[in-house]
Amino acid sequence: MSKPLSDHDKRKQISVRGLAGVENVAELKVAFNRHLHFTLVKDRNVANKRDYYFALANTVRDHLVGRWIRTQQYYYEKDPKRVYYISLEFYMGRTLQNTMVNLALENACDEAIYQLGLDMEELEDMEEDAGLGNGGLGRLAACFLDSMASLGLAAYGYGIRYEFGIFNQKIVNGWQVEEADDWLRYGNPWEKARPEYMRPVKFYGRTEHTPDGVKWVDTQVVLALPYDTPIPGYRNNIVNTMRLWSAKAPCDFNLKDFNVGGYIQAVLDRNLCENISRVLYPNDNFFEGKELRLKQEYFVVAATLQDVVRRFKASKFGSREIVRTDFAELPNKVAIQLNDTHPAMAIPELMRVLVDEEKLGWDKAWDVCVRTCAYTNHTVLPEALERWPIDLFHHLLPRHLEIIYEINPKPLSHLSLQYVASKFPGDNDRLRRMSLIEEGGCKKVNMAHLCIVGSHAVNGVARIHSEILIATLFKDFYELDPHKFQNKTNGITPRRWLVMCNPGLAEVIAEKIGEEFIRDLDQLKRLLKFVNDDAFIRDIAKVKQENKLKFAVHLEEHYKVKINPQSMFDFQVKRIHEYKRQLLNCLHMITYYNRIKKEPNKHWTPRTIMVGGKAAPGYHTAKMIIRLITAIGEVVNHDPVVGDRLKVIFLENYRVTLAEKAIPSADLSEQISTAGTEASGTGNMKFMLNGALTIGTMDGANVEMAEEAGEENFFIFGMRVEDVDAMDAGKGYHASEYYNRIPELKQAMDQIAGGFFSPKQPDLFKELVDLLMHHDRFKVFADYEAYIKCQDKVNQLYKNPKEWTKMVIHNIAGCGKFSSDRTIAQYAREIWGMEPSLEKIPQPPVMYGA
Repeated sequence: MSKPLSDHDKRKQISVRGLAGVENVAELKVAFNRHLHFTLVKDRNVANKRDYYFALANTVRDHLVGRWIRTQQYYYEKDPKRVYYISLEFYMGRTLQNTMVNLALENACDEAIYQLGLDMEELEDMEEDAGLGNGGLGRLAACFLDSMASLGLAAYGYGIRYEFGIFNQKIVNGWQVEEADDWLRYGNPWEKARPEYMRPVKFYGRTEHTPDGVKWVDTQVVLALPYDTPIPGYRNNIVNTMRLWSAKAPCDFNLKDFNVGGYIQAVLDRNLCENISRVLYPNDNFFEGKELRLKQEYFVVAATLQDVVRRFKASKFGSREIVRTDFAELPNKVAIQLNDTHPAMAIPELMRVLVDEEKLGWDKAWDVCVRTCAYTNHTVLPEALERWPIDLFHHLLPRHLEIIYEINPKPLSHLSLQYVASKFPGDNDRLRRMSLIEEGGCKKVNMAHLCIVGSHAVNGVARIHSEILIATLFKDFYELDPHKFQNKTNGITPRRWLVMCNPGLAEVIAEKIGEEFIRDLDQLKRLLKFVNDDAFIRDIAKVKQENKLKFAVHLEEHYKVKINPQSMFDFQVKRIHEYKRQLLNCLHMITYYNRIKKEPNKHWTPRTIMVGGKAAPGYHTAKMIIRLITAIGEVVNHDPVVGDRLKVIFLENYRVTLAEKAIPSADLSEQISTAGTEASGTGNMKFMLNGALTIGTMDGANVEMAEEAGEENFFIFGMRVEDVDAMDAGKGYHASEYYNRIPELKQAMDQIAGGFFSPKQPDLFKELVDLLMHHDRFKVFADYEAYIKCQDKVNQLYKNPKEWTKMVIHNIAGCGKFSSDRTIAQYAREIWGMEPSLEKIPQPPVMYGA
């Protein structure tokens, strides 16, 4: 049976979704039934939706495996330089649909599943999110893996296979409650365990200095078991690997060492080793100096570097024969990218391997290390910078602490203290500031300094962020060696964040300019010639309306709130943090509510304001911010005077999968951090690509987005970085001045303070009021007036749908720069010394199930 195609479905049949050939569909149905029967041991009488999802996932995976094996063979034949992207977070989300998009299988799978009498969306919804990240940094790593495969780079993502990812957020009585994210409970069809590549990782112990070199002895060993996940490029037959390490206890405890009954305890103690990969630390932009976290950081780099060295030495695919032993060649064959300071231990670990195990001289080893490693900084917030106490370091990794002490003063280290002293004689203050070891009460290792000294390239993630780094945080290092510092503005993958999550928009664009934009996002500039084309304006507006209707249905199902789909969908979705200023958004909600109440008969622009994001479990203020948003929603949403002109919704458990539903429906994107605090942002780019307009400060990537779209097509407000600096250098920030001068601000604050939004607990938000009035590092009130005026402009424009949509087209057309393909091409050429390629490699032979 085959369903007749509607006009909408016919439009989808063009090859953005791949072609549903009769043979393809028949082959997929056979494979699906085979997996249901032989892999899952079920028949159609007893199988449930999850079984069908697994059968489909395994069917799609079959199409990856041949390409995956062939890609690795190809790399061994060509022997290219390889890049190792080490990150403690990979926020992958779901894999099924993304794989179908990249392999051009979407329509064929849709048709096969339909013919089998099943519903594709229902099956896709059975997949657990791989939530192995907190937010931007982990999601960026995921986009980068997609781009590296799509650009034909021999790349590997290395991280930890956390048993529990970022917690699931429940909102109970308005409060955030955390639940464990047991994402592996039903198994993960996309991963393949590789016990043959298990690696030992050592902790604790002591060092012995012998005539043969340094020995690290009496250590405790944990085994690192790798799990591989395929990462397909976009329709180029390349499938790269993400390898995540899981901690396992060794089996070598000897029973004679135990007293009677000791055997049971010995088996139970294995769990302590395995805790290393148990859970992702749910902190974003905050450093928590826990021993387990340092263990995780060392565990991932120690296991990874053993893999790197093995692959560097190996001759061909699957062979253990050693062909390369000259480590002077390592920087020509290996690039290691450190995603923030979390994998900083790669630097002393590489030195330990080269000096202690491979017996290189110190100076040669250091030269190899610096030319191999590069470091990306993701934040300027002081509380986010990693500084590990010396005592903990010495206890856990004694050999590495010795190496760090040795790096610090070495004359041949170009950024060493001895070198600094020669360049800036007598400037002892500078020596102190640049040391890897911070003196003072509790001595600490400064991990950012270690990364800078041990890398040949250091980059920020947006132009303004990189400028702030060299002007403030890393100023001393920049003055010593300016060539080391670069900028690489972040990007997002257009495969997931347009083609997959917003197929309607992708088709409308493809009908105008063809499909090349999917692998060359700069092509979107060609849309500018249709900016006054009435039919195109209508098509863009129609897709947006369809997406809004779909999301409104989702909201009604999940939140029992009836949404006006004609209202402006206004989103602020990101981690809940003071610097992201969800509180400024709250003040706008209250102000708009008060205005409607004051003049209920006026023609107000209807808005649905949605805020989503998780608060770190230990971050009390962030949890209070969530409680305030839910409290405002309780009042606003039940006020009959306001009706459907204003709704406030807190989106529970914001994650990649929810983002894929929400972002295509957005009209307005809130990017309102205090200027100088957001490194880049990538949510801002996703909204822009999906046809939302941005209201934002000149911070992070907003600056470049406004440049690309034209500032006249952006809603910019508030202080710039120089204004913030001038305020700090001058009379400072005094919240009371704004509170006393601006009546609407005073009214909103008095309502929060007086219990208007918490009548049963009038003092509930006392701490937030106190924070805003007396301890606000992020200067919310200073931007309030400009923000409200800017929101008035937004309301005005929204009343003119045609002009609004023209502005949307300008924004979509300006998105080319914000593809992660562009970012990765720049990393490849300017940091890794590699050349991206859009060539396809040959399809694998049929014997592997192409």
